Amino acid sequence: MAGTDIAIDLGTSSVKIFLEKKGIVLNEPAVIAVDTLTDNIVAIGEEAYKMIGRTSERTAVVRPMTNGVISDFMLAQEIIRYYFKKISGSRVFMPRVVVSVPCGITEVEKRAVVDTISSTGVRKICLIEEPVAAAMGAGVDISQPHGIFVVDIGGGTTDMAVISLSGVAISSSMQIAGSTFDDRIIKYIRKKYNLIIGERMAEEAKKAIGCVYPQKESRTYRVKGRNALTGLPQWAEVTSEEMLEALIEPAMQIVRRVQETLENTPPELMSDVYEDGIILTGGSSYLAGFEKLLSKKTKIAVKRAEEPELCVANGAGKAIKYIDDMENKEYGILNPLSAAY
Repeated sequence: MAGTDIAIDLGTSSVKIFLEKKGIVLNEPAVIAVDTLTDNIVAIGEEAYKMIGRTSERTAVVRPMTNGVISDFMLAQEIIRYYFKKISGSRVFMPRVVVSVPCGITEVEKRAVVDTISSTGVRKICLIEEPVAAAMGAGVDISQPHGIFVVDIGGGTTDMAVISLSGVAISSSMQIAGSTFDDRIIKYIRKKYNLIIGERMAEEAKKAIGCVYPQKESRTYRVKGRNALTGLPQWAEVTSEEMLEALIEPAMQIVRRVQETLENTPPELMSDVYEDGIILTGGSSYLAGFEKLLSKKTKIAVKRAEEPELCVANGAGKAIKYIDDMENKEYGILNPLSAAY
């Protein structure tokens, strides 16, 4: 096990670990529950996710990764250490690691990611930008002098980039993504129905009937929560049309950023993008109608990758073979990894 290389997609909503020759071996929520009196860890991952909105005053459920970067160093360390132990058992585990990071990340934020992972005893850390990993995970050959436009809509950030010759020609990152959509649903339902719902209920409603483009048939979903005026339990039947009303504004912000990125793309790469279309990846790309909305506004074909939520983890896994090339700078090898520590 000591010689195994791994790849990590350190997302805002989930952590995915790719093991060389085995594929994705772990996909769990990036959530940790802590006892506020003793600072002891109560639960991590799936167990902690079940506690969201159901804790006492003594327990806090925290997401240590916010908007694609580490916001709580100690808790992020605990999550990574726990998941490494989970996939390695009791064996010695000192892998080389490829980690995906958002494309707009600062040097300080990069350092936080590197320090967090290196504290668990890994030998080497290489970084890969999320759109590059997403394109590789979607099965695209990024080594050619040909423009590929990827839009990765995750839990905390939306990253987009035009990729050519294994590198980023132009990129953009914004903090509007899955958690923004959940937040908009919570606010909309409170305003319209005087009904306070939790983060998990909003996410379930989004997955069930969320859409950003008018749908052929209307669907409904029952949301349950607490009446804002009386404090008593209440429920409401929410329709997909209401979901569209709640989600269209953040969706349009993503579309506008895509349009801006296209405007700044060099003409030769732009003709490649127009020919091939835009690739959508990330868990939030499952929102019904996203491809139609983006295609209508950009006048370019849009297709969603297979298993879009796993593209970044799979792509980072495919980049493991380039770790050695970070040291041996051979002529003719274009490396998708952006930095090594």
